[in-house]
Amino acid sequence: MSLKNVNTVLAAVGVLFVLYLGMSFILTPETSAPGFGLPDWPAGDGGGFLVVKGIREIAMGLVIGVLLVTGHRRALGWVLLMEAVAPFGDMVTVLAHRGSTAAAFGVHGLTAALIVSTGLLLLRETSRARLMSAHPEGGPGSR
Repeated sequence: MSLKNVNTVLAAVGVLFVLYLGMSFILTPETSAPGFGLPDWPAGDGGGFLVVKGIREIAMGLVIGVLLVTGHRRALGWVLLMEAVAPFGDMVTVLAHRGSTAAAFGVHGLTAALIVSTGLLLLRETSRARLMSAHPEGGPGSR
């Protein structure tokens, strides 16, 4: 399997996962919230914040999906690197609020690492493609 195919599968799985998370936080925040890792359910009408999180997840998934479907693979790599800030921030938030360490690192930290890895793989793929198109005879310096 080529690097391009692996990257496409990873990005597509990422899109589906992020959209699933977003819909879960919107449709069933009471069952999604405990898996997030924070120790307490939001007080008062705090459940609305979970819907906001769900909408954020859906927006992120749509951005990744549009870039994937339209073939903007280099931009997709950069966007994935930038979007990794969200799960990293979630990890820090869970740790700062004395939430589950396992959820912080095992869910949010691992998600951030997977997103960064996929972004870097896409950038590597597109760098190779650019290099080959600039030097079609076999790479830089070949004559």
